[in-house]
Amino acid sequence: MSQSGSQAAAFFRDICRNRVVWLVRNGEGSPTHLSEHGERSLPFWSSSARAQRAADIWGHGLRVESMPLDTWCEHVLPDTARDGLVIGINWSGPRLVGWSLTPMEVLNRLAAAD
Repeated sequence: MSQSGSQAAAFFRDICRNRVVWLVRNGEGSPTHLSEHGERSLPFWSSSARAQRAADIWGHGLRVESMPLDTWCEHVLPDTARDGLVIGINWSGPRLVGWSLTPMEVLNRLAAAD
């Protein structure tokens, strides 16, 4: 399994177990970044430590916040789908790379993981 694949597996395992997702944000909101395929991606992580590493790498006054899994599924995923964004999953490494999935792919993987 690739590094990105193992990070994605950990993401779904962890958020199903802990029922929380983690994000980084500042006073202007959460940053979006281009995924490896050129799509605008909104990244999330499965632990505060993973999100903190991203905040440290990106800088710009980013702080770590948590969100209940139910809120994320009911509000964030539909909003990102409407806005044409994909979801970054546990991006890692010095350049913060990893998989990005459509909101529907995320919901399907969550259903399979539960």
